[in-house]
Amino acid sequence: MTAPNANERKTMRRAAIVIVTFKRQELLASLLDSVLSLTVAPWRVVVVDNENSELTARVVGDFERRAEALWGATTDDPDSRDATSRTLYVPMETNTGGSGGFSEGVRQAYELGAEWFWVMDDDVAVEPDGLETLARWSEEAEAVMGQRRDFDGGHFFWQHRFWPRLAIYNPLSRDGWRDGERFKLANALCFEGGFFSRGVVEKIGLPDARFFIYLDDALYGYLASKVTPVYYVPDYVLSRRREVANQAVGSVRQLNSTSDMTRYYITRNRGYLARYFKLYGEYSSVGFAVGTALTFAKELIRILIVDREHLVSGMRRLGAGQRDARKILHDPTWEPMPPLA
Repeated sequence: MTAPNANERKTMRRAAIVIVTFKRQELLASLLDSVLSLTVAPWRVVVVDNENSELTARVVGDFERRAEALWGATTDDPDSRDATSRTLYVPMETNTGGSGGFSEGVRQAYELGAEWFWVMDDDVAVEPDGLETLARWSEEAEAVMGQRRDFDGGHFFWQHRFWPRLAIYNPLSRDGWRDGERFKLANALCFEGGFFSRGVVEKIGLPDARFFIYLDDALYGYLASKVTPVYYVPDYVLSRRREVANQAVGSVRQLNSTSDMTRYYITRNRGYLARYFKLYGEYSSVGFAVGTALTFAKELIRILIVDREHLVSGMRRLGAGQRDARKILHDPTWEPMPPLA
C-alpha cells in the first residue's frame, strides 16, 4: 500500500487513537507495540485506564518514550505553540466500564482538538497500514468500520445492521462482498476499531457512559447513521488478540463465551436503546417484546452450548437485566446524551 497523498494527510489532521484498558497490561503493551508500527503517525494516543494501576501507567510511559523517539512530539496543537507529547494517560477513579472509558477518552481527545477518533479495546492489534487505510476512506465518509481478523488469523464476522424496532442486530446481515462492492452502509459501529470524525461527535455527543458495557457502540453507530452515512469497508484495519471460547455456527458465524455480568447488561441496556429509538420514532412495543424474547433465546443457546455451567446464574442475570430495562424505559428523568456543537 502506498503512502497517503498530500490531500489524505490534510484530511487525517489530528487523528487520535482512543484505547480503554482494564487489568490487561500484557495485552495493552502488545497493542501499543503495534501502534508504533503504523505507517502514519497518530496525532494523539489516549489511554483510559479503568483500573488506575501503576503498572499500566508504566506501560503507557514506556510507550510514550518510544513514540516520541520514533515520531517526535506533535506540533499540531490548537491550544499551544509548543511541541506536545502524543500520549495521554487517563487514570479513572473508578471502573466505568468500556462505555465510560470510551466516553471519557473521546471527551479528552475532543477537548484537545482531535479531528478524528479511532477507538479500540486493549485486546486488539492495529494493522501497520490501518490508519493509512482509514485516511483514504475519510475522504468520503465521516464514520467508518473496517474489518477485523480474529485471534486465530481468520476473518471475524460482524453484523453491521441493527433492527431498531426489535432492538437486535439483524441476524440476516450479509458478510460476503460482491465483485465491485466498495462498502456496505451500516447503522451500527463497534468500539473495537470504529472510526469517526469530530463532526459526528459534535452532532450526536459523546458515547453514553450509562451503558457500562455492551450495545453502547451499536447505539453510537445508529446515532451516527442519522447524521451521516456509516461505511462498513472490506479493508482489514486491526486484529483481535484475546482467545475466547466459542462454538462455530455455520461456516462464518460463531457464538462466543461470555460472563454473567455481561448477560445482565445485554438485557438491561435494551432499555437505553428503546429510549433512543423512541426519539427517532423507531420504537415498537410489540417489536421490542419480540426482540427481548429473541435475545433470551439466543443467550439460552449460548449458555447451553459454550457456558453450560452458568445456566442458573446466567438466566438470573438476564432476568435482572430485563427488570432494570423496564425501569429505564419508564424513567421520567431520562435524557439522551446532548450534542456538543
